[in-house]
Amino acid sequence: MSDLETMQNTNKIELYLKIASYLALIAGLSIGLLTLGSAAGIWIGVWDFRRGFDLLRIANNYGDLVAIVCLVIAIGLLILGQLLATKNSLKLSGIALIGTLSAGLGYYIPEGFRPPEGVNYPPIHDISTNTSSPPLYVDVLPLRSDAPNTVEYGGSPNMTAERLAELTKEAYPDLTTQRYNASVDEVFARALSAVNSLGWELVAQTPQEGRIEATATTFWYRFKDDVVIDIRQEGGQTLVDARSLSRVGGGDVGANALRLRAFFALL
Repeated sequence: MSDLETMQNTNKIELYLKIASYLALIAGLSIGLLTLGSAAGIWIGVWDFRRGFDLLRIANNYGDLVAIVCLVIAIGLLILGQLLATKNSLKLSGIALIGTLSAGLGYYIPEGFRPPEGVNYPPIHDISTNTSSPPLYVDVLPLRSDAPNTVEYGGSPNMTAERLAELTKEAYPDLTTQRYNASVDEVFARALSAVNSLGWELVAQTPQEGRIEATATTFWYRFKDDVVIDIRQEGGQTLVDARSLSRVGGGDVGANALRLRAFFALL
């Protein structure tokens, strides 16, 4: 084989390796951008959460496979580059690794929304520490005028107040009326501080009625869940009940319960 033919073959190999590296980069970045785009579209109002979840589902279904393929390509490029003594093998392998990381993150992010293995959350989105007399929303009602979910406790389709209370107690037995050996004013102030610390948007504070209302917005998909806190005196103690209710969605994957736990932990 002449030197010219050898050079031509080497150039072809380098071209193939470069193509493989950039294909891995494009495939990996596509998964990553699909994941980010699913949320970005909601942020800028291009589509609603349903379309966002559809895009996220695609990224999740293919992200792990694309990441594995990209990783194999990256390793293969490095090995072949060393065996064939081609130029830029380390650089090409690094390009493929960028695709691997992008696809991996695109897969990992939606996986983070799944409940832990073995944990089954009930299909509910309205969590109250007082299931017999849930705190009532007042000032937040105008903000929920177009929300699919009702504020009526147990008023969702195929649900009753009794059934919702039963599911709540079974899944979250720790979320009950909390009692404090402090004055109503002190607990009210601490509750406001907790709302602020958690980054909720304060909608209303009515000390004379012992009511605080706020809205919590999730980071990725901008879901808005409304919280109402009821603070009252009973005997020598101050009692606190709280309720967190999603505006959209059937089940909340435990999000409202986690929110109330975070609030009471600060309180």
